[in-house]
Formats: sequence, structure tokens, C-alpha cells
Amino acid sequence: MEYQARWLFSIGPVKISETVAASWLIIAVLAIASFLLTRNLKKVPETKRQVFLEFAYIKFRGLVVQTMGENFVKRVPNIVPYLGSVFLFFLLSNWGPLFGLRSPTTDLNTTLAWALMTVFLIYFMGIKFNGLGYFSDLIEPTPLMLPLNIIGEFARPISLSFRPFGNILGGSIIMALVYSLLGYISGFLPGPNLKIGEFLIPVPLHMYFDIFAGTLQAFIFLVLTMVFVGSVADGLEDAKESK
Repeated sequence: MEYQARWLFSIGPVKISETVAASWLIIAVLAIASFLLTRNLKKVPETKRQVFLEFAYIKFRGLVVQTMGENFVKRVPNIVPYLGSVFLFFLLSNWGPLFGLRSPTTDLNTTLAWALMTVFLIYFMGIKFNGLGYFSDLIEPTPLMLPLNIIGEFARPISLSFRPFGNILGGSIIMALVYSLLGYISGFLPGPNLKIGEFLIPVPLHMYFDIFAGTLQAFIFLVLTMVFVGSVADGLEDAKESK
């Protein structure tokens, strides 16, 4: 069994892997769905589609505000659609095996890229809210803590990237082993009942590893991103409340 993404084709000197192709397909699906779902929206909802979209947006924005703070969301309103896009892309990536795709999450390059995006956002927002004084936290509570704080900064993207990668890849390996075992058994015990079993047995496993675990990992990444990025404005929230 091969767990590394294969090269599918090349565009000039650039090789395109299964991970990149699946990511492009997911992006295309999200773009088309966004275009179709947001057409002809009215100030006063007239369709169930718009009612559902507004309900979902209000609930999601409420989660972001509750986690990151009202002041943060007011100053950075684009954070809500950004987080929603990341969550949906992460979610569909984890659900990819249900549609015969290789999950981009099983490629460490993908999860590391997501983690680095979050880390960049942390530093960008930290400077935006606190200026260069944001980096003074590296010498808190004493300058002797600088090495440990720097290690902690490096640990953040490692944790963010390896957690979903390990969980989703582990599920994919287990599913591959299950299919291999069923295929091996069917070679010795042919029959219609076994063929039906080959179809039914993986169903609950897919529901757990792809749907439940995939959704959970996407939600965990979302929450951690909100907590890490929102923490840079904690000082502003406290200062605002004290005035």
C-alpha cells in the first residue's frame, strides 16, 4: 500500500500530485456552490435558501465572536468569511474519501500550509493590535524564558499540522487495511453474501473515520485558530473594559 500522494500529470516543469488535484477540485466545488447559493439574495429573505444561509452565518459569526471577542471581529470583519472558508475546505478535504478522492489532509504539506497560515495570521494580527510590542511577550515573565518561549512558538505550527495529519492518515491506513483484508477473504470465499459484506462492512467505519473524525478535526483546527489568533487582542479587550 502506498501512502504518499502520486504524481498525476505535469504542467511544464511543474508536477501535479493527487493532493493538488483534489485541492483544486474542492476549491472549484466551493466556488461553484458559493456562486449558486448566493445568487439573487434580497434584503428581506424570500427563499428558504437565503433563510438557511443567513441562519448559518449568524450562528457561525456568533461562535467566532464568542471565541475571539466582539472587539476583534469589529476591527477585522473579514475574519468571519476567512474562518468559514478554511473550515469548509478542511471539512471537504476530510470527506474526500467518501467520493473516491485522496484526502489532502493525508499530505503533511497541506496541513503544514494551513498551520503556517494560522501562524502568519497570529503575528500579523499581533502587530496590528499591539505593534512590535507584541513580541515583548517572548521575554515574559523574565528574559530567561526567551528560549522556551521561542520553542513554544515553533511548537504551535507543529502541533496544528501534525494533529489533523496523523488522525486522518491513521484513518485512511485503517480503511486501506480493511479493504485489503476483505479482498483477501473474498478470494477464498466467493459468494454473493460476501460481496454484500464487502460493501456494508466499511460503511460504519467510513462514517466514523471520514465523517465523525473528519468533522471533529476540522472543528478542532477552527477553534484552535480562533483561540490563538483571538488571544492577541486579549490585552485590548481588558483595557477597553477597564475604561
